[in-house]
Amino acid sequence: MLAWRGVAAPSKSAGRSLESRAISYLARREYARSELREKLLATGASRDEVDSLLDRLAGRGYLSDERYAQGVVDQKRGAYSKRAIAHTLKQMGVDDDAATKALAEHTLDDQEALVALWRRRFGRAPADEREKARQVRFLQSRGFALSAIFKLLRDPPVR
Repeated sequence: MLAWRGVAAPSKSAGRSLESRAISYLARREYARSELREKLLATGASRDEVDSLLDRLAGRGYLSDERYAQGVVDQKRGAYSKRAIAHTLKQMGVDDDAATKALAEHTLDDQEALVALWRRRFGRAPADEREKARQVRFLQSRGFALSAIFKLLRDPPVR
């Protein structure tokens, strides 16, 4: 920020209303209600003002936890376990009903996702213990159960 004689230069968004900021954020991507709430509170707005704005935006259909949850599930399915996706939604503050509904609307089979991801990423059985450890770490980071990973590596699928 530039300053001239002790006076800070106004930022680009200094004169924008809270509503225009919120709509600008939503125009770029979907947000969970809690995520957008935190972003708007960081601008210095009051909690009551932000909450009433979010209610209006949700009423107009601009803001939807259900739509956000659907987008996250669509983006992460096939690359993450169902448990990891549910954890991500919880971290983002999506309410339990919206998360459960989004997860239920998609047929998420962890075993299929594990095999498909392993094939895309590795495609062959580990050659040594170091490679095995690397594959295990990667698959665990995606939320898959250790027992399922070991079972897959013991008997790798044929292409």
